[in-house]
Amino acid sequence: MNHLQNLQNWLAANHYDVAYISNPTNVAYFSGFFADPEERVQALLVFPDQDPFFFGPQLEVEAVKASGWTYPAYGYLDHEKPFALIAEQVKHRQAQPKRWAIEKDDLPFGRYEILQQAFPEASFPGDASRFIEQAKLIKTPAEIAEMVAAGKEADYAFEVGFKAIQAGRTEQEVVAEIEYALMKRGVMQMSFDTIVQAGANAADPHGDPKATKIQPDELVLFDLGTVHNGYMSDATRTVAFGQPSAKALDIHKVCLEAQLTAQAAAKPGLTAAKLDHIARSVIEKAGYGDYFIHRLGHGIGTSTHEFPSIMEGNDMELQPGMCFSIEPGIYIPGVAGVRIEDCIHITATGNEPFTHTPKELQYIKN
Repeated sequence: MNHLQNLQNWLAANHYDVAYISNPTNVAYFSGFFADPEERVQALLVFPDQDPFFFGPQLEVEAVKASGWTYPAYGYLDHEKPFALIAEQVKHRQAQPKRWAIEKDDLPFGRYEILQQAFPEASFPGDASRFIEQAKLIKTPAEIAEMVAAGKEADYAFEVGFKAIQAGRTEQEVVAEIEYALMKRGVMQMSFDTIVQAGANAADPHGDPKATKIQPDELVLFDLGTVHNGYMSDATRTVAFGQPSAKALDIHKVCLEAQLTAQAAAKPGLTAAKLDHIARSVIEKAGYGDYFIHRLGHGIGTSTHEFPSIMEGNDMELQPGMCFSIEPGIYIPGVAGVRIEDCIHITATGNEPFTHTPKELQYIKN
């Protein structure tokens, strides 16, 4: 069953008259077309028993049609009132749509108010956000194949990045080398801003690459991913440039043990909370528990951060087809930061990673 049919079945089962889907990633999930509308209005209007339609800026309509979307696509010009046009098309299909489903996590309150004004008799009980996170939870073999391809691109990015490390070269320059090499291969979009952090800079989780020059005898952290046909990769490696301090090496050793232990344990039936505990226990026993300051992992698919969170308190059992990261980290301000990450998919008996760059500490000569 395709994604769109699944949504229509959910609407019918819950007696919703229409769904308003506007998160660009979710629009792409159901339509096959992605564009960031920025301040403009873009949405899919989906009905339980009638054809859906795309609505967005006029400048996107031809691209929507070319993308393979086979249902109506309507556009508006900047001087027009988009919600008046949406209301007109909805009422052609459903004269008085009273029960709506909306993305309660994503629809801005101002636009929610405009929908209320356009349909004063309507209520909005359906939480499409909760439906979509469940719909995306179990990936199909075709979706996993796209993520495998994205993982191969990430592995190539690591290869380029490690070779680009040189004394005196800045973190930002290494990022530029990585992204230029990928573009030359036809990879035109990263799944998030590429992170390269050297030495103590890496103690700031998800900090931006700086104009800081990489120095010998530091650890260097790489966190990166690509977009392949709408599906994401995300992986982190930390390597040694020269001979880092004994403290930095110990941090890496402990983080690596935590990551490998958790990844080896991930299988159907284990809970997300238990998996987080497995990794966290390794770090806590080594005395670094206070420096592991985030969840173990997050779901991944058409977004880099999806449902579920692999963390304490989440007793969801892992199931085949679930895709998520395993990324313990240890961040000691002023000393070093280490994070090691693979995204995996759960199989019938265990798991398989999307990235295969070695995680054992690699030494780059200075």
